[in-house]
Amino acid sequence: MNITRENIDELNAVVKVDIAKADYSDKVEKILSDYRKSANIPGFRKGHVPMGMVKKQYGKAVLVDEVNKLLQDALGKYLVEEKLDVLGNPLPKPQDDLDWDADEFTFEFELGLAPSFEVKLKGKKAITQYNIIADEKMINNQVEHIQKQYGKLVSQDEVTSDSEITGVFFNDEKGIDTPATISLDKIKGKANEKKFVGAKVDDIITLKTKGLFKDDHDLMTFLKVSHDDAHGLDVEVTFTVNEINSRELADLDQELFDKLFGKGNVTSVTELKERIKTDSEKQFAQQGDQKLLNDVTEYLVDNTKFDLPAEFLTKWMQTAGEEVMTEEQAKEEYEKSEKSMRYQLIEGKLIEEYKLQVQFEDLKAYAMDMIKAQMAQFGQMDPSEKELEDIAARILSNKDEVKRLSDQLMSQKLLKLYKEEANLKVKEITYDDFVKEFYS
Repeated sequence: MNITRENIDELNAVVKVDIAKADYSDKVEKILSDYRKSANIPGFRKGHVPMGMVKKQYGKAVLVDEVNKLLQDALGKYLVEEKLDVLGNPLPKPQDDLDWDADEFTFEFELGLAPSFEVKLKGKKAITQYNIIADEKMINNQVEHIQKQYGKLVSQDEVTSDSEITGVFFNDEKGIDTPATISLDKIKGKANEKKFVGAKVDDIITLKTKGLFKDDHDLMTFLKVSHDDAHGLDVEVTFTVNEINSRELADLDQELFDKLFGKGNVTSVTELKERIKTDSEKQFAQQGDQKLLNDVTEYLVDNTKFDLPAEFLTKWMQTAGEEVMTEEQAKEEYEKSEKSMRYQLIEGKLIEEYKLQVQFEDLKAYAMDMIKAQMAQFGQMDPSEKELEDIAARILSNKDEVKRLSDQLMSQKLLKLYKEEANLKVKEITYDDFVKEFYS
């Protein structure tokens, strides 16, 4: 067997594989001999079928199968030995005139080669790293929310500005028939609020969904419509009032603190606010980190210049998926996925250059921390080490879970790298301002 490579340019090559009869003949003869021993052909005893008949019936199929196995194995080894960094998979050149009756065969494969490039994490322009804080207004709102959540419901005869109103939203055309409990602080506009204030049980209020709530996403919560329907939904609904209550705020006392955080862990309103601030900012940090990951990714893709073998990749995409694409479909798919391909190459380069690896012990520790945090949410504050290890072992026996957790852990390692090596400037921002700036 002989394998040669012709580099068309820096990003494209053709590999030629010559297979001689000596490369496959012994294997083919052995398989046919085994067939002969077990073949059941009418008119012949088992094991006594003439070899010529076996070759005539099975020879071509066995030859094709063995040559293909030999070809794939040889090509795979060649790519590893030559340390070729290929994109996609080798594409066989069409050979409509291939003669399987010949003794020697030649096959050619197109290769798309990964480009050479450098990644510079430190750019001239600094990327903003957002430090999201819980301000006093937010903390006070959260304290009031806790007081309402744990307070007592007091029945009312009619709706007032601080009422909790339970009823049913209805619209036959849209299939809306949804029980809901709402408060007027969710309602947008004085005109809508006036329709509720003074209403009594069994009253039916007619409303327009457009501009009904301060946040359109509340249509998903209270009317159970889809995300797509929630944006721009403009229909008339009725709301039948079933129950009216006000909520008596819970006292900020030790009984409430113990119920929220465990006995003696919080002993004053000051400590309660500090705990709310700490817990909130831990959650905000995750959003800030995700924003930073997205921004650094965008920066790296925009500022790391290299070419891709676009024509090869488009051709490869035509047959890479479950369904064969047309050339036009493949071009469209390539345009949509080019940016993510570029980042995958950049990320791979960074992982190699900075020797970022996910070791099994790292993965196990990460899984155990995740399990511990989830158990804490359900009140299991002090699980044993053995219990955590047993659950982690079950999770890590699942390949899909291992892949998911490995990706999460690698993202954390990359985030740590960006914080250490990229040109960043820290900006402190309240959560409300962060949401307004990036999600409104």
